[in-house]
Amino acid sequence: MDARALVCLSTLMRHLQPKEPPLPAFSFFLQSLRLTGRPIGVLIRRRSLLLLPVAGSALSVSGAAGAQEYATRDVGAWVVAPSSDRNGCFLTRSYGGARQTTLLFGLDTDGSNRLTLLNPNWSIREKEQLRLTYRFSNASFPKRAAIGIAANGKKGFVTSFGDTFPRTMATSTFLHVRRGDVPVEELTLDGSGAAVAELRKCVDVYRAVPAKVTKGTKDGGRIPLDPFASAQRRDSKR
Repeated sequence: MDARALVCLSTLMRHLQPKEPPLPAFSFFLQSLRLTGRPIGVLIRRRSLLLLPVAGSALSVSGAAGAQEYATRDVGAWVVAPSSDRNGCFLTRSYGGARQTTLLFGLDTDGSNRLTLLNPNWSIREKEQLRLTYRFSNASFPKRAAIGIAANGKKGFVTSFGDTFPRTMATSTFLHVRRGDVPVEELTLDGSGAAVAELRKCVDVYRAVPAKVTKGTKDGGRIPLDPFASAQRRDSKR
């Protein structure tokens, strides 16, 4: 599957803090972990929310809502796309060759991030907890906690990193992953500098957009927004 078909993964790892928790701490979100393939890309369910890539070819402004939108675009061998909840964006690259690995890097507006690798040949179990060593050309992360996932006929793992990790990703020329003494994958990261710079632009778009205030509630408007205002003002605020 090429990079266009596999646009992004959702903010599954948003619950993980920059300071990595012990492996048992993963259990509080594992119950909601489930992946499924769709024709336009990979979706991950985070609780009840499905995050989809945004289609298009340019930055646009909605006339009705006045909200900016960042459209999916290519940056060399990488693809940059936003999540549908507008809480972050994703970087995707698919590698050819015998292994057919896909790398995905997600960055949220609050600075949290996660790195995912998927491969059709791997036998890692979904929700399996393991420790992997990530070595970049400029940094090393030994025995990092990871979670097994499965999507679109591929299996893999996802890991969270700290706030400064996007710089590591942008300035590194390669990524080597090992499970103990066993090599897992060795990937080149050429072009990651420009790709991460564009990823930050995408995230900045949604960082600058204030959250929408939704007036509709389950009570059907029976409860006023300001119950202490005069009757006339209460009616105008419904």
